Amino acid sequence: MYSRNSEPVRLERDCAAVLVPQGDEVTLPAGSVGYITQALGGSFTVFVEGNLFRIAGNDADAIGKEPPEPLELEEGADDAAVERLVWSQMRTCFDPEIPINIVDLGLVYEANVLHREDGQRLVEVRMTLTAPGCGMGEILVDDVRTKLEMIPTVAEADVELVFDPPWTRNMMSEAARLETGMF
Repeated sequence: MYSRNSEPVRLERDCAAVLVPQGDEVTLPAGSVGYITQALGGSFTVFVEGNLFRIAGNDADAIGKEPPEPLELEEGADDAAVERLVWSQMRTCFDPEIPINIVDLGLVYEANVLHREDGQRLVEVRMTLTAPGCGMGEILVDDVRTKLEMIPTVAEADVELVFDPPWTRNMMSEAARLETGMF
């Protein structure tokens, strides 16, 4: 299990969570005690009663943490600025078991910023998983969608999960391969 700090926590209120790696949605009751094993990208992986759970950033207060700050975009920002923010946001998305963001893991194949008829932006993303049977797949897709739709002027993010081409460790950045020992 990965841990940067294994910080002890006690849930201050009932909290929605996702069982890792199965992907089942559960509610952790107030008073539950555990440890934060990963706190990256605004979400938290906590170890409670022998299981790992992912807690979204908007529920950070349940474990005594601050939710992420709202995103800002310069007035009149062009598509290039929005695209930089899109990639930056995707770098805040982490598999709850792997301390490397999905971009450096090589899971994002494509991201395009388009314009809708109403002037708002649409972001289309094609991404994959390290393993097709990963129970966290839909959770990661939802995390990407939610974080992209937080970007000002982005009205919609269409995130497609694909398995062609299949992911291999060669798709990881050099830093990610060094971090995981997969070189």
